[in-house]
Amino acid sequence: MRTPIVTTLLLAAALGGCAGAPGPETSPEQLTVEVVSTLAHDPAAFTEGLEFAGDTLYESTGLAGQSMLTAGPAGGPPATKATLPSPLFGEGVTVLGPTLWQLTWQDGVAIERDSKTLAELRRVPYQGEGWGLCHQDGGRLVMSDGSSRLTFRDPKTFAVTGSVDVGRDQLNELECVGGDVYANVWHTDTILRVDAATGHVTGTIDAGQLRAKVNPADAEAVLNGIAAIPGTGEFLLTGKQWPVTFRVRFVPVSAGKHG
Repeated sequence: MRTPIVTTLLLAAALGGCAGAPGPETSPEQLTVEVVSTLAHDPAAFTEGLEFAGDTLYESTGLAGQSMLTAGPAGGPPATKATLPSPLFGEGVTVLGPTLWQLTWQDGVAIERDSKTLAELRRVPYQGEGWGLCHQDGGRLVMSDGSSRLTFRDPKTFAVTGSVDVGRDQLNELECVGGDVYANVWHTDTILRVDAATGHVTGTIDAGQLRAKVNPADAEAVLNGIAAIPGTGEFLLTGKQWPVTFRVRFVPVSAGKHG
């Protein structure tokens, strides 16, 4: 007997719907930090942005009247520095070959600079606050503003081109690695690994042991600063006014520590 056309269509639609339905989101991988070595860090640096370009480490620091941008070898004195005029409060930074972008917190401007001299080239206004900044392959900028949203921006104009919601508030300093974005969560010892295409959190990194080693007395001296070390799979991590940076690997939490 022939199946009625309506029944056939309904059955096909149901099967098609099942085939196309997304499966449950995979739980984030649980990671921790394995310290490889430690390097000196300016204990006065209120770290807001950290990024390598080749062997040069760029660091943007905050606090109105004390904000600056430095460039030089990791663990050594900066070779170049630029001071932000008061009342600008420096935030995240990312380097795009001959130029770089530096955010400001509540001042509503991004500063484009020459990446060699750190000389200011121009200022571009934006809405809302500036927290973290990094760029993906191809140059797309990824920016945080303290909310749960990552905003994508054009590297030439700084115009908004899209966004994703991560589902976790107070995303702070960012580091782009391939299709992933690593994000500090402000006032925590947690770093999230986020799939930039979807906003899904694919990994949660507990870096609490680093703060325990530094043991800062100031509650504002939080973990903040992630820089991927080119060609190594390792990272530099530091915090606001920490006297050291830590060279680390992100490794799975052992079964004994996870439960």
